[in-house]
Amino acid sequence: MVNSEAKTPRERYRAQVRTEIKERAWEQIATAGASALSLNAIAKQMGMSGPALYRYFSGRDELITELVRDAYRSLADTFRTAAQAGADLSGLAHALRGWALKDPQRYFLIYGTPVPGYHAPDDTTAISSEIMATLLDACAALPANGPATPFDAHLEGHRDWARDHPAPPAALHRALTFWTRLHGVLSLELAGQFTGMGLDPAQLFAAELDDLTGTSTD
Repeated sequence: MVNSEAKTPRERYRAQVRTEIKERAWEQIATAGASALSLNAIAKQMGMSGPALYRYFSGRDELITELVRDAYRSLADTFRTAAQAGADLSGLAHALRGWALKDPQRYFLIYGTPVPGYHAPDDTTAISSEIMATLLDACAALPANGPATPFDAHLEGHRDWARDHPAPPAALHRALTFWTRLHGVLSLELAGQFTGMGLDPAQLFAAELDDLTGTSTD
């Protein structure tokens, strides 16, 4: 039986070049943002001609798609590892913040302002659904935190975003609240919006998390 992991020298070289191209792309994004990504500039940095680089990525959109896939996969793996280690909703929140702080540009590529003219293919949504499924598992494991709300009833008929997850509407509501509120704090923190306000973003994140999990005290 042929080892599916075996690669020819040419295949290994191609993989190495694609990896370096992506590394250069991240450097560009960190400097000027994803909207300014230039394959010709990357080719120049690598001592290649533009046409030579296009043998590895057909264009800007294909390169961005690879970066988006990598980012979603990294967070999905981070969530899965945390969940397998026994992380609850609070643990997932801290895993999310740690992941975001480690590489803000990676975070902003998938959760920041959309890149003008770029449309991610459907398979990137499939990867992101793994992240939400892990979050829904954690939310479904918690007891209901109050009576049903009108939005809970709304979610009964609007749950396509949760794919086939069996979580009840209250858990769907909690997951959405978790996702929007914590991403709001993270996005502001990573964008430097708290600079000069004299507060600790980590403490704000923790306070929001306590409120979301019902552990805050009055």
